[in-house]
Amino acid sequence: MNRPAHRKILISGASIAGPSLAYWLDRYGFEVTVVEKAAHLRGGGYAIDIRGTARDVVERMGLLPRLRQLHVDTRQITFLTPEGAVLTSLRPEAFTGGTEGLDLEVRRGDLADCLYDLVSDKVEFLFNDSIAALDDREGHMEVTFDSGIRRTFDLVIGADGLHSNTRGLAFGLEGRYHHYLGFCFAGFTMPNELGLEHEGISWNVPGRAAALYAHAPGEPMHGFLIFARDEPPFTAFRTPQAQRDLVAATFPDTLWEIPRMVAAMRAADDLFFDVVSQIHMPVWSTGRVALVGDAAYATSFMSGQGSSVSLVGAYVLAGELAAHDDHATAFAAYEKVMRDFVERNQGLATEGGGVVAPRTSQHLEARNSILRSQTALPSAAGGSAAHSALVLPNYGFVA
Repeated sequence: MNRPAHRKILISGASIAGPSLAYWLDRYGFEVTVVEKAAHLRGGGYAIDIRGTARDVVERMGLLPRLRQLHVDTRQITFLTPEGAVLTSLRPEAFTGGTEGLDLEVRRGDLADCLYDLVSDKVEFLFNDSIAALDDREGHMEVTFDSGIRRTFDLVIGADGLHSNTRGLAFGLEGRYHHYLGFCFAGFTMPNELGLEHEGISWNVPGRAAALYAHAPGEPMHGFLIFARDEPPFTAFRTPQAQRDLVAATFPDTLWEIPRMVAAMRAADDLFFDVVSQIHMPVWSTGRVALVGDAAYATSFMSGQGSSVSLVGAYVLAGELAAHDDHATAFAAYEKVMRDFVERNQGLATEGGGVVAPRTSQHLEARNSILRSQTALPSAAGGSAAHSALVLPNYGFVA
């Protein structure tokens, strides 16, 4: 490919989409800077899945051997009655629609480390900083950082997640694009006193769910408390204590492991609380600013496809920027290639709670009836189709 004309690019966000985009842009000859508000990469974290088209992306990045070594291999998910009795146990693929032996399941922090290692000696990273202001001038972008530094770039890409700062600066308030799916969740780690290995357990009552996942022996479990709520709990976002109080009040149960999970949630130093939401935007670019990953089209964790869609989006955006001299044409082509794939994967999450957290007693009983009688849920076929709904363009890639 020719040396790109719009070659100095700033990426906001160093999670999954940001470093992935940086890798491909660097490969195509762009000069890339990544700014990240955190002081360093976030390590650890619960496992995420890489499947379908996204697996092709990481294969093209040369990451398959390392990711196979990091594969945590969840072998079964056990569903429980409210009293804690076993309803059934299934392979994860039975309801995700994934492919056993091909899908990759790795800790989110491990994937972030792999992506960072690919580009850390080629791309400039600015940690502990963020974009404060954007000034789209004729021919370039003037960027002011929180640190007070001012720099000029040809393009700015927001890869900074569901609550994207870049999106807010360039497109306006989040509320215009935020699609709340009617659930909140709290994630945290806790001691693995159940002796779980490579497995998960799911407990449900109507509108509420609790889940425990464990990977390697001797490691802490990942706990999740998920609950339906008609309106987002905006007041709970003010302080971690308000979040803990809201979750505890929503789970007063003395059944199964709920009391121990609530106590662990209250004590956890790694509590992550948020709403279950998607981002729906009519366009993903304006002027010299574009969005990728959750910033543009968060699919929500109920889809199981957030990281996979981010990996694919980063690949396509970089490829289109390399293929077109004009950034507006490149941004339009990126949207054209990605839009159907994004919408199919967003469609995997439902406001009814689906398999994860059926919202009503009717939803829950219908799900449980299917679990009792089948080895796979009907939704699995739709998931498989969505995961692989896009065939990657080559953009000059040579295998």
